[in-house]
Amino acid sequence: MRIETQKYNEIMVVQLQGEFTAEAVKSFEDIISGVFAAQISGIVLDMSKVVQLDSRALEQLLDLNEQCRERLRQLKLAGLDETCEKILEVTRLLPQFDTYSELTEAVKSFV
Repeated sequence: MRIETQKYNEIMVVQLQGEFTAEAVKSFEDIISGVFAAQISGIVLDMSKVVQLDSRALEQLLDLNEQCRERLRQLKLAGLDETCEKILEVTRLLPQFDTYSELTEAVKSFV
């Protein structure tokens, strides 16, 4: 999986591309550690190019959500495709996250 970050004022956008599976967890954790080191008020995960989520990825999303709450930050998911949204729905995790269909909507929601 490829991971890129871009900061918009106080918001960090983390764009994920490819398969978000157990093999990508270490890279994701490393990037997120750096994100928390920056002065931010929230994180938007751009999921528009994620083609697969496995159980380990779901655990990571839940862990990140919890870390954000503990640090008084907000986490938002943007651009979930039909498959990823269905996975979150079936696992009953979808209500745990603020989701937006477009990245710009998610970023603007912090204002």
